[in-house]
Amino acid sequence: MNGRRVADIKPDRLAELSSGRFETTTLTECLAVDFAVLMRAALPEMGEEAAAHMREQSGAGISRRMALAGRLIRERLAEATIEALRHHPSDTVRGWACFAIGDRAGLTLADRLDGIRPLADDVHFGVREWSWMAVRPHLTADLDEAIARLVPWTSDPSERLRRFACEAIRPRGVWCAHIGTLKQRPEQALPVLEALRSDPAAYVQDSVGNWLNDAAKDQPDWVRDLCARWSRESPTAATARICRRAQRSIGSKT
Repeated sequence: MNGRRVADIKPDRLAELSSGRFETTTLTECLAVDFAVLMRAALPEMGEEAAAHMREQSGAGISRRMALAGRLIRERLAEATIEALRHHPSDTVRGWACFAIGDRAGLTLADRLDGIRPLADDVHFGVREWSWMAVRPHLTADLDEAIARLVPWTSDPSERLRRFACEAIRPRGVWCAHIGTLKQRPEQALPVLEALRSDPAAYVQDSVGNWLNDAAKDQPDWVRDLCARWSRESPTAATARICRRAQRSIGSKT
């Protein structure tokens, strides 16, 4: 069994992960993958220069290395090949595909969201995280359009896609730049949040609660008022759970 530190991962398991034939099972394993070795094994057509770029950046943060891999893939591989990477056995490679889509120039926001959608619904937790991180800068660049286009995702049968609609535009988020506009005016995202306020999936509830907890760090009164209204209008267990999570940093009772 793998430990909680990268150093605890056995060499044979690390070799499996870097071969491109296996998925990671924990965040620690995600962090442990040798990108240069994986790129050489999984995408030999990229050439040694690309693998060398990854090796040179081995000490950088994982988000930065994922973005670099995506850019290198976008520059060197045909679009059809990049599309095929969505089905690669390695979750890391599928994550690289997310960033290749994020790096494409000239796409409309609608087309970019269509491209990322299958990866946002991936079975692997890591790919789902990379999917929203990869397109978040484009969502931030035009929040009004982004929110309008994400609203239909909130009624999708897939809880993964419903969660994406919320997670992708969290005001603070994890391993990503903050969205200053939503820190100051969180009400702009209400079309998405209102649609998810009583979502039946804990996976989505956690995201909505975390979204509001982000907002509470800058606009606590707004979050209190919203949760009070939701509790009146939607007296469900799901809404109550979201509101508790939303207010955990401000100590308000619901």
